Amino acid sequence: MATTVPPFVKPIRGAAACLAGKLQAGRVYRREELARLSTAVDRHLRELVAAGKLKKLAQGLYHAPKQSGFGPLPPADDQLVEGFLRDKEFLVFSPSAYNAVGLGTTQLYNRTLVYNHKRHGVFRLGGRQFDFRMKPRFPKKLTPEFLYVDLLNNLDELAEDRDAVLCQARSKLSSFDPVRLQRAAGSFGNAVTRKRIREWMRA
Repeated sequence: MATTVPPFVKPIRGAAACLAGKLQAGRVYRREELARLSTAVDRHLRELVAAGKLKKLAQGLYHAPKQSGFGPLPPADDQLVEGFLRDKEFLVFSPSAYNAVGLGTTQLYNRTLVYNHKRHGVFRLGGRQFDFRMKPRFPKKLTPEFLYVDLLNNLDELAEDRDAVLCQARSKLSSFDPVRLQRAAGSFGNAVTRKRIREWMRA
């Protein structure tokens, strides 16, 4: 039975090998971090990328992949976004998370939202698209109340029947803790969402 011969990879030596030895598997690095560990960082980065020790995710952003039985593992979203933003203040999630709130939404979305304080726009990182949106406030982690409010904020972007979702959202209002929901609406809701929730609670 014929065996597959792996492609030839030029071994790394010298200073590039020294740099490779300092990499932590699974970690995302910015070029400036690695420049502090190298006297010829761009040449060493090219060598390490060619050898598979690093993967280039975006301009100036690299990942030292962990290896599994199925090959190199991609970086965790949190690490990737933190490296890109140079900040730990962000919230990463998919709009598919709205389905957990019980408002009848079922669509699965092949995109990732990043609420943050620094960047706005769609960026391609590690072969995936991330939709960065600058927000004044967002929670540290997802909660049912935040998802309820954020779903209403983004109602026009969803691939769902808008009127059916609104009807379901109103009927499910009483299933949420009213204090937590009001707090979430006040902190994270846009003007339309805050007004809508106030009117539903008064009805």
